[in-house]
Amino acid sequence: MAKIKPGKGAPYARIMGVGGYRPTRVVPNEVILERIDSSDEWIRSRSGIVTRHWASDEETVTAMSVEAAGKAIADAGLAPEQIGGVIVSTVSHFRQTPAVATEIADKIGAGKPAAFDISAGCAGFGYGLTLAKGMVVEGSAEYVLVIGVERLSDLTDLEDRATAFLFGDGAGAVVVGPAKEPAIGPTVWGSEGDKSETIKQTVPWNEYGIGDVAKLPLDQRGDLKFPAITQEGQAVFRWAVFEMAKVAQQALDAAGITADELDVFIPHQANMRIIDSMVKTLKLPEHVTVARDVETTGNTSAASIPLAMERLLATGKAKSGDTALVIGFGAGLVYAATVVTLP
Repeated sequence: MAKIKPGKGAPYARIMGVGGYRPTRVVPNEVILERIDSSDEWIRSRSGIVTRHWASDEETVTAMSVEAAGKAIADAGLAPEQIGGVIVSTVSHFRQTPAVATEIADKIGAGKPAAFDISAGCAGFGYGLTLAKGMVVEGSAEYVLVIGVERLSDLTDLEDRATAFLFGDGAGAVVVGPAKEPAIGPTVWGSEGDKSETIKQTVPWNEYGIGDVAKLPLDQRGDLKFPAITQEGQAVFRWAVFEMAKVAQQALDAAGITADELDVFIPHQANMRIIDSMVKTLKLPEHVTVARDVETTGNTSAASIPLAMERLLATGKAKSGDTALVIGFGAGLVYAATVVTLP
Protein backbone atom coordinates (compact mmCIF):
# COMPACT_ATOMS: atom_id res chain seq x y z
CA MET A 1 0.00 0.00 0.00
CA ALA A 2 1.35 3.41 -0.96
CA LYS A 3 2.22 5.83 1.83
CA ILE A 4 0.64 9.28 1.80
CA LYS A 5 3.08 12.08 2.42
CA PRO A 6 2.03 14.20 5.43
CA GLY A 7 1.56 17.94 5.18
CA LYS A 8 4.30 20.28 6.32
CA GLY A 9 2.81 23.23 8.11
CA ALA A 10 3.85 25.46 10.96
CA PRO A 11 4.35 23.96 14.43
CA TYR A 12 1.69 26.30 15.81
CA ALA A 13 -0.68 29.06 14.71
CA ARG A 14 -1.52 32.53 15.98
CA ILE A 15 -3.79 35.48 15.30
CA MET A 16 -1.64 38.00 13.45
CA GLY A 17 -4.04 40.85 12.81
CA VAL A 18 -7.61 41.97 13.45
CA GLY A 19 -10.02 44.35 11.73
CA GLY A 20 -13.62 45.42 12.06
CA TYR A 21 -16.36 47.32 10.26
CA ARG A 22 -19.49 48.82 11.80
CA PRO A 23 -22.17 50.33 9.54
CA THR A 24 -22.41 54.11 9.59
CA ARG A 25 -26.02 54.25 10.81
CA VAL A 26 -26.29 54.19 14.60
CA VAL A 27 -29.73 53.16 15.84
CA PRO A 28 -30.69 54.14 19.41
CA ASN A 29 -33.33 52.37 21.46
CA GLU A 30 -35.79 55.16 20.69
CA VAL A 31 -36.06 53.93 17.10
CA ILE A 32 -36.81 50.40 18.28
CA LEU A 33 -39.50 51.72 20.63
CA GLU A 34 -41.45 53.10 17.68
CA ARG A 35 -42.63 49.54 16.91
CA ILE A 36 -42.79 47.79 20.31
CA ASP A 37 -44.44 48.51 23.66
CA SER A 38 -41.42 48.86 25.89
CA SER A 39 -39.03 51.46 27.28
CA ASP A 40 -35.39 52.45 27.04
CA GLU A 41 -34.96 51.55 30.70
CA TRP A 42 -36.40 48.06 30.14
CA ILE A 43 -34.16 47.39 27.14
CA ARG A 44 -31.05 48.55 28.98
CA SER A 45 -31.85 46.57 32.11
CA ARG A 46 -32.59 43.36 30.19
CA SER A 47 -29.80 43.51 27.62
CA GLY A 48 -27.42 46.37 28.36
CA ILE A 49 -27.91 47.58 24.77
CA VAL A 50 -28.10 51.33 24.16
CA THR A 51 -27.41 51.51 20.43
CA ARG A 52 -26.70 49.20 17.53
CA HIS A 53 -25.55 49.64 13.90
CA TRP A 54 -27.80 48.87 10.93
CA ALA A 55 -26.42 48.49 7.43
CA SER A 56 -27.54 50.53 4.44
CA ASP A 57 -28.27 48.99 1.05
CA GLU A 58 -24.64 49.59 0.07
CA GLU A 59 -23.27 47.97 3.23
CA THR A 60 -23.77 44.41 2.08
CA VAL A 61 -22.34 41.28 3.68
CA THR A 62 -19.61 41.38 1.03
CA ALA A 63 -18.86 45.09 1.36
CA MET A 64 -18.59 44.98 5.16
CA SER A 65 -16.40 41.87 4.98
CA VAL A 66 -14.03 43.46 2.47
CA GLU A 67 -13.58 46.48 4.75
CA ALA A 68 -12.90 44.37 7.84
CA ALA A 69 -10.63 41.99 5.93
CA GLY A 70 -8.52 44.82 4.52
CA LYS A 71 -7.88 46.16 8.01
CA ALA A 72 -6.99 42.72 9.37
CA ILE A 73 -4.57 41.98 6.53
CA ALA A 74 -2.89 45.37 6.97
CA ASP A 75 -2.71 44.85 10.73
CA ALA A 76 -0.97 41.52 10.11
CA GLY A 77 1.58 43.23 7.87
CA LEU A 78 0.69 41.10 4.87
CA ALA A 79 -0.27 41.63 1.25
CA PRO A 80 -3.68 40.29 0.11
CA GLU A 81 -2.09 37.86 -2.32
CA GLN A 82 -0.46 36.05 0.63
CA ILE A 83 -3.84 34.89 1.91
CA GLY A 84 -4.24 31.19 1.18
CA GLY A 85 -7.64 30.62 2.75
CA VAL A 86 -10.81 32.62 3.35
CA ILE A 87 -13.40 31.35 5.84
CA VAL A 88 -16.62 33.33 6.29
CA SER A 89 -19.08 32.65 9.07
CA THR A 90 -22.55 34.12 8.50
CA VAL A 91 -26.24 33.30 8.72
CA SER A 92 -27.40 36.41 6.86
CA HIS A 93 -26.02 35.89 3.37
CA PHE A 94 -29.22 34.95 1.56
CA ARG A 95 -27.65 33.24 -1.44
CA GLN A 96 -27.08 29.59 -0.68
CA THR A 97 -24.47 29.25 -3.41
CA PRO A 98 -21.86 30.26 -4.39
CA ALA A 99 -20.19 30.87 -1.05
CA VAL A 100 -19.78 34.58 -0.34
CA ALA A 101 -16.19 33.78 0.69
CA THR A 102 -15.24 33.35 -2.96
CA GLU A 103 -16.52 36.82 -3.87
CA ILE A 104 -14.77 38.38 -0.87
CA ALA A 105 -11.50 36.63 -1.75
CA ASP A 106 -11.64 38.07 -5.24
CA LYS A 107 -12.49 41.59 -4.10
CA ILE A 108 -9.62 41.77 -1.60
CA GLY A 109 -7.16 40.56 -4.24
CA ALA A 110 -6.32 37.28 -2.55
CA GLY A 111 -5.71 35.38 -5.77
CA LYS A 112 -7.00 31.81 -5.70
CA PRO A 113 -7.30 30.82 -2.02
CA ALA A 114 -9.45 28.07 -0.58
CA ALA A 115 -12.71 29.88 0.19
CA PHE A 116 -15.87 28.66 1.89
CA ASP A 117 -18.71 29.68 4.21
CA ILE A 118 -19.76 28.09 7.48
CA SER A 119 -23.05 28.36 9.36
CA ALA A 120 -22.54 28.08 13.11
CA GLY A 121 -24.46 31.11 14.33
CA CYS A 122 -22.92 33.02 17.20
CA ALA A 123 -20.24 30.35 17.64
CA GLY A 124 -19.19 30.75 14.01
CA PHE A 125 -16.06 32.78 14.68
CA GLY A 126 -14.71 30.09 17.01
CA TYR A 127 -15.45 27.41 14.44
CA GLY A 128 -13.69 29.40 11.73
CA LEU A 129 -10.70 30.12 13.95
CA THR A 130 -10.32 26.41 14.72
CA LEU A 131 -10.48 25.46 11.05
CA ALA A 132 -7.94 28.16 10.16
CA LYS A 133 -5.56 26.94 12.84
CA GLY A 134 -5.79 23.43 11.40
CA MET A 135 -5.07 24.67 7.89
CA VAL A 136 -1.95 26.54 9.02
CA VAL A 137 -0.60 23.67 11.11
CA GLU A 138 -1.42 21.04 8.47
CA GLY A 139 0.21 23.16 5.80
CA SER A 140 -2.64 23.63 3.32
CA ALA A 141 -2.40 27.42 3.77
CA GLU A 142 0.19 29.67 5.35
CA TYR A 143 -2.18 32.55 6.11
CA VAL A 144 -5.93 32.22 6.56
CA LEU A 145 -8.49 35.02 6.78
CA VAL A 146 -11.41 34.35 9.15
CA ILE A 147 -14.43 36.64 8.86
CA GLY A 148 -17.55 36.84 10.99
CA VAL A 149 -20.18 38.99 9.29
CA GLU A 150 -23.90 39.60 9.75
CA ARG A 151 -26.76 41.80 8.53
CA LEU A 152 -29.18 40.70 11.23
CA SER A 153 -31.35 43.75 10.64
CA ASP A 154 -32.62 41.78 7.63
CA LEU A 155 -33.73 38.98 9.97
CA THR A 156 -35.20 41.10 12.77
CA ASP A 157 -38.92 41.20 13.50
CA LEU A 158 -39.28 44.83 14.59
CA GLU A 159 -42.59 44.04 16.28
CA ASP A 160 -41.27 41.18 18.40
CA ARG A 161 -40.88 42.71 21.85
CA ALA A 162 -38.50 39.94 22.92
CA THR A 163 -35.94 40.31 20.11
CA ALA A 164 -36.47 43.58 18.20
CA PHE A 165 -33.85 45.42 20.25
CA LEU A 166 -31.16 42.74 20.22
CA PHE A 167 -29.60 42.56 16.80
CA GLY A 168 -27.09 44.66 14.89
CA ASP A 169 -24.94 44.48 11.78
CA GLY A 170 -21.19 44.43 11.21
CA ALA A 171 -18.10 42.45 10.24
CA GLY A 172 -14.99 41.38 12.11
CA ALA A 173 -11.95 39.62 10.71
CA VAL A 174 -8.66 38.10 11.81
CA VAL A 175 -5.67 36.70 9.97
CA VAL A 176 -4.31 33.41 11.28
CA GLY A 177 -0.71 32.49 10.45
CA PRO A 178 2.30 30.47 11.59
CA ALA A 179 3.79 30.69 15.06
CA LYS A 180 6.81 29.25 16.84
CA GLU A 181 4.96 28.94 20.14
CA PRO A 182 1.35 27.99 20.97
CA ALA A 183 -0.90 31.07 20.59
CA ILE A 184 -4.29 29.45 19.91
CA GLY A 185 -5.24 26.85 22.48
CA PRO A 186 -7.26 23.66 22.08
CA THR A 187 -10.87 24.30 21.14
CA VAL A 188 -13.69 23.06 23.32
CA TRP A 189 -16.68 22.91 21.01
CA GLY A 190 -19.86 21.00 20.47
CA SER A 191 -23.61 21.09 19.96
CA GLU A 192 -26.85 20.35 21.79
CA GLY A 193 -29.30 19.70 19.00
CA ASP A 194 -32.08 18.76 21.40
CA LYS A 195 -32.28 22.50 22.16
CA SER A 196 -32.28 23.65 18.53
CA GLU A 197 -35.77 25.14 18.78
CA THR A 198 -34.72 27.68 21.41
CA ILE A 199 -33.07 29.91 18.77
CA LYS A 200 -34.35 29.56 15.23
CA GLN A 201 -35.44 31.18 12.00
CA THR A 202 -39.21 31.37 11.97
CA VAL A 203 -39.82 30.43 8.30
CA PRO A 204 -37.58 28.34 5.99
CA TRP A 205 -36.47 30.07 2.78
CA ASN A 206 -38.36 27.59 0.61
CA GLU A 207 -41.66 28.49 2.28
CA TYR A 208 -41.44 32.22 1.75
CA GLY A 209 -40.03 34.55 -0.93
CA ILE A 210 -37.68 36.50 1.28
CA GLY A 211 -36.11 38.40 -1.61
CA ASP A 212 -38.83 40.98 -2.18
CA VAL A 213 -39.37 41.65 1.51
CA ALA A 214 -35.68 41.95 2.31
CA LYS A 215 -35.31 44.65 -0.35
CA LEU A 216 -37.76 46.90 1.50
CA PRO A 217 -36.41 49.39 4.05
CA LEU A 218 -36.95 48.22 7.61
CA ASP A 219 -39.56 50.89 8.27
CA GLN A 220 -41.58 49.99 5.15
CA ARG A 221 -42.18 46.30 5.74
CA GLY A 222 -45.49 46.94 7.49
CA ASP A 223 -47.49 43.77 8.08
CA LEU A 224 -45.46 41.65 5.68
CA LYS A 225 -44.31 38.44 7.31
CA PHE A 226 -40.81 37.26 6.63
CA PRO A 227 -38.23 34.86 8.09
CA ALA A 228 -36.88 36.30 11.32
CA ILE A 229 -34.78 35.10 14.23
CA THR A 230 -36.72 34.17 17.33
CA GLN A 231 -35.64 32.71 20.64
CA GLU A 232 -36.84 31.45 23.99
CA GLY A 233 -35.11 34.11 26.05
CA GLN A 234 -35.14 32.53 29.51
CA ALA A 235 -34.04 29.11 28.25
CA VAL A 236 -31.19 30.64 26.28
CA PHE A 237 -30.14 32.78 29.24
CA ARG A 238 -29.97 29.82 31.63
CA TRP A 239 -28.07 27.69 29.11
CA ALA A 240 -25.57 30.45 28.31
CA VAL A 241 -24.87 31.38 31.92
CA PHE A 242 -24.56 27.94 33.46
CA GLU A 243 -23.53 25.56 30.67
CA MET A 244 -21.27 27.96 28.77
CA ALA A 245 -19.43 28.95 31.93
CA LYS A 246 -18.51 25.26 32.22
CA VAL A 247 -17.30 25.21 28.61
CA ALA A 248 -15.25 28.37 29.20
CA GLN A 249 -13.59 26.74 32.20
CA GLN A 250 -12.86 23.64 30.14
CA ALA A 251 -11.13 25.83 27.54
CA LEU A 252 -8.98 27.42 30.25
CA ASP A 253 -8.08 23.97 31.58
CA ALA A 254 -7.30 22.63 28.10
CA ALA A 255 -4.90 25.54 27.52
CA GLY A 256 -3.30 25.13 30.95
CA ILE A 257 -4.32 28.66 31.93
CA THR A 258 -5.81 29.68 35.26
CA ALA A 259 -8.23 32.55 35.76
CA ASP A 260 -5.47 34.46 37.55
CA GLU A 261 -3.24 34.19 34.46
CA LEU A 262 -5.95 35.52 32.15
CA ASP A 263 -5.76 39.11 30.89
CA VAL A 264 -8.92 39.44 28.78
CA PHE A 265 -12.33 37.77 28.48
CA ILE A 266 -14.14 38.13 25.13
CA PRO A 267 -17.45 36.28 25.19
CA HIS A 268 -20.06 36.43 22.43
CA GLN A 269 -21.80 39.79 22.81
CA ALA A 270 -25.33 38.49 23.26
CA ASN A 271 -26.50 40.25 26.36
CA MET A 272 -24.82 42.24 29.16
CA ARG A 273 -26.57 40.20 31.84
CA ILE A 274 -25.20 36.99 30.35
CA ILE A 275 -21.69 38.45 30.21
CA ASP A 276 -21.78 39.68 33.81
CA SER A 277 -23.22 36.38 35.05
CA MET A 278 -20.51 34.38 33.26
CA VAL A 279 -17.81 36.59 34.82
CA LYS A 280 -19.31 35.90 38.25
CA THR A 281 -19.69 32.16 37.66
CA LEU A 282 -16.12 31.86 36.37
CA LYS A 283 -14.89 33.93 39.35
CA LEU A 284 -12.69 36.03 37.10
CA PRO A 285 -10.31 38.35 38.99
CA GLU A 286 -10.88 42.12 38.81
CA HIS A 287 -7.74 42.61 36.70
CA VAL A 288 -9.32 40.70 33.78
CA THR A 289 -10.59 43.07 31.08
CA VAL A 290 -14.07 42.04 29.97
CA ALA A 291 -15.46 42.92 26.52
CA ARG A 292 -18.82 44.67 26.76
CA ASP A 293 -19.12 45.83 23.17
CA VAL A 294 -22.78 44.78 23.16
CA GLU A 295 -23.72 48.14 24.70
CA THR A 296 -23.13 50.04 21.48
CA THR A 297 -23.02 47.27 18.87
CA GLY A 298 -25.82 44.93 19.89
CA ASN A 299 -25.76 41.22 19.12
CA THR A 300 -23.95 40.73 15.81
CA SER A 301 -23.77 36.93 16.02
CA ALA A 302 -20.65 35.61 14.24
CA ALA A 303 -19.15 39.10 14.05
CA SER A 304 -19.39 39.90 17.75
CA ILE A 305 -16.13 38.39 19.04
CA PRO A 306 -13.75 39.81 16.40
CA LEU A 307 -15.53 43.19 16.60
CA ALA A 308 -15.14 43.24 20.38
CA MET A 309 -11.51 42.13 20.08
CA GLU A 310 -10.77 44.88 17.58
CA ARG A 311 -12.34 47.55 19.79
CA LEU A 312 -10.47 46.44 22.93
CA LEU A 313 -7.15 46.64 21.10
CA ALA A 314 -7.99 49.94 19.38
CA THR A 315 -8.98 51.61 22.66
CA GLY A 316 -5.99 50.28 24.59
CA LYS A 317 -8.14 48.29 27.01
CA ALA A 318 -6.27 45.22 25.78
CA LYS A 319 -2.80 44.99 24.30
CA SER A 320 -0.81 42.80 21.97
CA GLY A 321 0.42 39.69 23.76
CA ASP A 322 -2.43 39.55 26.24
CA THR A 323 -3.92 36.16 26.98
CA ALA A 324 -7.63 36.11 26.13
CA LEU A 325 -10.42 33.61 26.63
CA VAL A 326 -12.96 33.71 23.78
CA ILE A 327 -16.26 31.85 23.69
CA GLY A 328 -19.15 31.92 21.24
CA PHE A 329 -22.54 30.24 21.68
CA GLY A 330 -25.86 30.35 19.92
CA ALA A 331 -28.31 28.80 17.47
CA GLY A 332 -27.99 25.08 17.12
CA LEU A 333 -27.34 25.13 19.99
CA VAL A 334 -23.61 25.24 19.26
CA TYR A 335 -20.59 26.56 21.08
CA ALA A 336 -16.83 27.01 20.77
CA ALA A 337 -14.27 28.29 23.25
CA THR A 338 -10.49 28.66 23.23
CA VAL A 339 -7.66 30.71 24.68
CA VAL A 340 -5.64 32.94 22.35
CA THR A 341 -2.77 35.37 22.45
CA LEU A 342 -3.96 38.72 21.14
CA PRO A 343 -2.14 40.09 18.07
